[in-house]
Amino acid sequence: MNPSTSLDEQPVVARLEDFDTRSGGLAERLLFNHRAWVVALCALLTLLLGWQALRLQLNASFEKTIPTKHPYITNYLANKGNLAGQGTALRVAVEAEGPDATIFDKDYLATLQKISDELYLLPGVDRPFMKSLWTANTRWVAVTEEGLDGNTVIGDSYDGSPEALAEVRANVERSGEIGQIVAANFKSSLVFVPLLDKDPRTGQALDYGQLGRQLESLRERYGNDGHVRIHITGFAKVMGDLIEGMRLVLGFFAGALVICSVVLYGYTRCVRSTTLVVVCSLVAVVWQFGLLALLGYQLDPYSVLVPFLIFAIGMSHGAQKMNGIMQDVGRGTHRVVAARYTFRRLIVAGLTALLCDAVGFAVLLLIQIEVIQDLAVIASLGVAMLIVTNLVLLPILLSYVGVNPAAAQRALRMETTALSAAPAGRRSLWQRLDLFTQRKPAACTLGAAAVLAVAGYAVSLQLQIGDLDPGAPELRADSRYNLDNAFMQREYAASVDILTVMVATPDDQCTRFGTLEKVDRLAWQLEQLPGVEATNSMAALSKLAMVGYNEGQLKWYDLLPNDSALGGVQTRAPRELFNQACSFLSLYVYLKDHKAATLDRVVQEVEGFIAQHNTADVRFMLAAGSAGIDAATNIVVKQAMREMLLWVYGAVLLLCWFTFRSWRAVVVAVLPLMLTSILCEALIVGLGMGVKVATLPVIALGVGIGVDYALYVLSVMLARLRAGDSLSAAYQHALQFTGRVVMLTGITLALAVGTWAFSPIKFQADMGILLAFMFLLNMVGALVLLPALARVLLKPAAAQAAHAGHAEKTKPPACEASPRAG
Repeated sequence: MNPSTSLDEQPVVARLEDFDTRSGGLAERLLFNHRAWVVALCALLTLLLGWQALRLQLNASFEKTIPTKHPYITNYLANKGNLAGQGTALRVAVEAEGPDATIFDKDYLATLQKISDELYLLPGVDRPFMKSLWTANTRWVAVTEEGLDGNTVIGDSYDGSPEALAEVRANVERSGEIGQIVAANFKSSLVFVPLLDKDPRTGQALDYGQLGRQLESLRERYGNDGHVRIHITGFAKVMGDLIEGMRLVLGFFAGALVICSVVLYGYTRCVRSTTLVVVCSLVAVVWQFGLLALLGYQLDPYSVLVPFLIFAIGMSHGAQKMNGIMQDVGRGTHRVVAARYTFRRLIVAGLTALLCDAVGFAVLLLIQIEVIQDLAVIASLGVAMLIVTNLVLLPILLSYVGVNPAAAQRALRMETTALSAAPAGRRSLWQRLDLFTQRKPAACTLGAAAVLAVAGYAVSLQLQIGDLDPGAPELRADSRYNLDNAFMQREYAASVDILTVMVATPDDQCTRFGTLEKVDRLAWQLEQLPGVEATNSMAALSKLAMVGYNEGQLKWYDLLPNDSALGGVQTRAPRELFNQACSFLSLYVYLKDHKAATLDRVVQEVEGFIAQHNTADVRFMLAAGSAGIDAATNIVVKQAMREMLLWVYGAVLLLCWFTFRSWRAVVVAVLPLMLTSILCEALIVGLGMGVKVATLPVIALGVGIGVDYALYVLSVMLARLRAGDSLSAAYQHALQFTGRVVMLTGITLALAVGTWAFSPIKFQADMGILLAFMFLLNMVGALVLLPALARVLLKPAAAQAAHAGHAEKTKPPACEASPRAG
């Protein structure tokens, strides 16, 4: 049997004794001639890796979500000890309930003290920098006739009496904390809780899932008594909510499994083969989990969806193998021979498709954000497992179990009916699809595709990098977290979106006039920008101190060009503005939001200032704070996006060339993918999404996974063209052998991931919508656009000529039936 032998021309071998077990390639002989050993080894691996999978943990790491090699983040990490937990700090607002309630109430302050004490004792809290009305670092300063006076806001003499409450109110008004940790309407106050990356007690990474549960327990205990309401924001709380939401992913996974199983059974009407396809796909996921545990990886909110993608890819490839075996058995071929025939026909296309999937994942390693790199490794491991479970184990298991004879006969009747002439005036779906191989329909299809490509590209030019919505875009706008964030934005002048400019000086020189004058000038420039609400720095504090030193006269609100006078300010300055050695200053820039446009304006202004004013002694550096880290992440994502697509398309082109050895076939396979990528970017714009850590991987995955459909259809078409069939006949054979399953899996997987749109986790819903769109569009491209392109590029004579040179180098053994294109 030669490579051009089609499905219906293969010899029917009803008895296993009549089959030459020495036929086929080396891989086939090694695997199928030792089937029992292969099954036993896979069973042993499943037991061992399944046991290891039980150790796999769910967690998140702050540093993994940021581009640690970017200069901004390098600066942040180098000066992290001076920054009081910026980036991972929690803000817990305690709101007094009731129309006339204020924070100046005995019961409120007692509750605030208990909450502050409990937060202080949480694991991973950077306690010296924690701040609330009850901490010693919250002080008031006033100008008196004797000079400056000050103390803690709630002093040691506080006893809850009306006089003590009046004193607290006066102290708050003199503290400068209104709008910072006290709301302007006096109805709530903040507890600022900076966090360390590791739990000092265990030395392990901080468990955000556990921390999130502890915070919710605190909210439930104190927020349900009708006296106060608790609002919590910060990266750790976002991660905690996402980790809790990951439990819902199991429900979606189960739903997807049911959808895929029911639809596949509805197509095959064979319980045993459907069960085997599902089981082999699940075995790949179990192996993936076990290897991740062995290698020390954890699942995080960004990679938790990968196992479903692995399952979905496995279902797609498994359905192709099952369909081929079912058609052979329907013709009377023995189940073992049918399994070997299918292995021969589809191993090259299947292996190439899975390698393209792996490349789509592996190229994400180029993005210098560890959470995406982990996702790439996790997904690539899963695809490697599929090569064994769905390309090897599944055909071998089917060779033992076989398929339902009635289902096999049904599949054969469906093929015969579809290929036979339809009644006058009526066409089957497959005959309608065959119209796209004709000149006029093909021309119209290519014209429509060109229009879509141009329109999609025009829309995609509006694609924005970063978050386009306030709050945590990973969660729904009406989520508890985003409602809490809206409360913070509404009640406090100090935004939760803070960009920190760092200033390094020699020791004991941070309060020199020359240094503070530059800080003050940069702060003034930034305050003029749209989106900047306020700034805070040692320079601003020094100007206020000059007023205090001069009997409160505002004409002294300026920097005094006297280093000694300015140096005296640091004895009363809060430690978050400078470090102990007076060699580091922080300029806090409070932003209206963390949208990409706002961050770009601020970053460009600071970069311009740095270029003009940095010296050997005074160095301004970007960037810390949540908004500073977002700015660095946006820059990395923007640089990586096009580079990532170039690499993934380059790898797909090479793999397609290796498979087909024809530039025409490569163009036919890849152009539908390119159209899908363009329209996916347009959809991202249309849905109001930005390209960020959560959505960037989808674009690459859509290319790697989408090429599967084209490879399966095109491999059969080229085999038939080389055998001398017309383009129409070749496409009809491809539709019946692999096209049916391409349509089945495309629709099934789109339905399965489409259920994610109902997830309370926003980025999971976004990924579900985008993946469903790409599954469907890639399927339509393989069944509609591919034959139209083939009409222009793949003429039967050209296909034979392209194959001639390669055939001499790759003559297969007798009876081999690979459709490998040349």
